[in-house]
Amino acid sequence: MKKSTIYIVLFFIMMIWGFNVTALKLLVAEFSPVTITSFRILTASIVVMAVLFSLKKVRWLTKKETGYVLAGSLLNVVAHHYFLSVGMKFTSVSNGGLILGLGPILTSIMAIIFLKNKISLLKGLGIISGFSGVFFIIAEGSGVTSVSFGDVYVFLSISSQALSFILIKKAAKTLDPRLMTGYMLLFGSVILFFISLVTEPGGLTTLSKGSWLGWLVFLGSAVFATAIGHMAYNSALGKIGAPEAAIFLNLNPFFALIGAVLFVGEKILLTQIIGFAFILAGVFLGSGAFEEKYKLSKHKRMASGVKSGQ
Repeated sequence: MKKSTIYIVLFFIMMIWGFNVTALKLLVAEFSPVTITSFRILTASIVVMAVLFSLKKVRWLTKKETGYVLAGSLLNVVAHHYFLSVGMKFTSVSNGGLILGLGPILTSIMAIIFLKNKISLLKGLGIISGFSGVFFIIAEGSGVTSVSFGDVYVFLSISSQALSFILIKKAAKTLDPRLMTGYMLLFGSVILFFISLVTEPGGLTTLSKGSWLGWLVFLGSAVFATAIGHMAYNSALGKIGAPEAAIFLNLNPFFALIGAVLFVGEKILLTQIIGFAFILAGVFLGSGAFEEKYKLSKHKRMASGVKSGQ
């Protein structure tokens, strides 16, 4: 597959993920948040496993791999989607989408803490810029007292997902990330379902009252955003590398803002625009994407110079 084709695929994935924030807002407004999330993740896991089965990629896990999958399920699926579903019920689509844009920066921080990655000046500046952007978004110009319960939960959601990427990176040495994704979604959906039975006793009754539009949004979110989106992104990441793929994540909060305006009629505030600019700069610097692109460009120039000198 040509790089240009991969770039087009990544562009559409980011658009789907950005609009999916609006979809989640609509779903948690119509159904019990944790209950509908458990069914959405279960549906996604069935799609992923069906695709992998057709590709003959499904196999039993080793004892060590099972440990990674269970830990990844708790962080990447249970904690991430629990906090996200509940958080989106109490915050705006625009705020939620912008805070989720911190993913690459938080992943970089987790790598520094747990993988002993070095922190450069540019990465440090990127981290500061990213968190400055979050301050503008959640405070909305009124100070920290205006931080909402939903904003905090969305932040916890993306933090738990970033931590899970460390486990996924370690497990990827022997386990196909796509297969790990399928198992994590399957195990995580079951755990979320039992949590919903405790936290939302009447959650199952809301499923019978859902509208046809609500179920259409449910299917779109489960199949295209969660299942196909994650599989396609992991595939693209393996072909062009993490630095180039990470740059496209900058489009995620942008499309979340567009979705907020188009589908739920939210008004974008100046503080959110400022916050988006800070996060955009923060992700580009803090994720290491800028440094990797610079090193790659420098390496190509040096290689070109050596070749011309010959």
